[in-house]
Amino acid sequence: MKKSRIIQLLGLVLVASLVGFGYTNRDQANAGESLTAVGSTALQPLVEAAGEQFSSTRTSTFINVQGGGSGTGLSQIQAGAVAIGNSDIFAEEQPGIDASKLKDHRVAVVGIAPIVNKQAGVKNLTQAQLIKIFTGQVTNWKQVGGRDLAITLINRAQGSGTRKTFERYALKGHQSADSQEQDSSGLARSIVATTPGAISYTAFSYIDKSVQVVRVDGVKPTEANVRDNRWYIWSYEHLYTDKQPSQLTEDFINYILSTAVQEKLVKQLGYISVHDMQVQRSATGKVSTVK
Repeated sequence: MKKSRIIQLLGLVLVASLVGFGYTNRDQANAGESLTAVGSTALQPLVEAAGEQFSSTRTSTFINVQGGGSGTGLSQIQAGAVAIGNSDIFAEEQPGIDASKLKDHRVAVVGIAPIVNKQAGVKNLTQAQLIKIFTGQVTNWKQVGGRDLAITLINRAQGSGTRKTFERYALKGHQSADSQEQDSSGLARSIVATTPGAISYTAFSYIDKSVQVVRVDGVKPTEANVRDNRWYIWSYEHLYTDKQPSQLTEDFINYILSTAVQEKLVKQLGYISVHDMQVQRSATGKVSTVK
């Protein structure tokens, strides 16, 4: 091979090496910081929106948010696989979770309401009727004042914090009958909207005009009624971390708890600010007045 050709090839190799070196260093320099939050789909819209706002104020910071349900969020944070476990329930309520090893950050309150397909013909149910519907004792809407239409139960999947909250407070601890299960609040709402006779439940933040929201014992599911516990089907939205979270994790959680986010973003997305609650609830379910 001619000397000029050898020199040319060596030059190309050197250039490629330098280019590769430059890109590698640039990628590392721009990688920045990131954290992953996994769990509750009821809390997911808030964490995603707050994450986008937070990242816009910090160069090269990325907040990765995933669903999967509260059970997944709690198990993932306990395993040390993520920075934050999003949950609608207290860690104490989830079997297999050692709450003493986790740190609880309550960032919002979410109301949960039963929703039905508009063809069902009902707008109000007693709690006793609700229990009979979800335990399979009532199977047609005409039995509770609605149309002659079979009831189709749509449940959230096992491990869902929304399901645990609904069964604990709306159903007085009764477990729902076997039924179709969905992994997210959004999917549950969509199926109810398109399935005649369907009933499910979802966070206030997912309710829209495609479904009929149901009052319970004449009480309307509203923020005002949650604040004083007249509407008792609600839960805290928890961000669980380990006992010593990273600085980035602490900064992000403090950002969500800031007055600006609590007063604007939290309310815009259909949640209730923790600062507005007139009552508080313990992991055992005891309700007391906020002093």
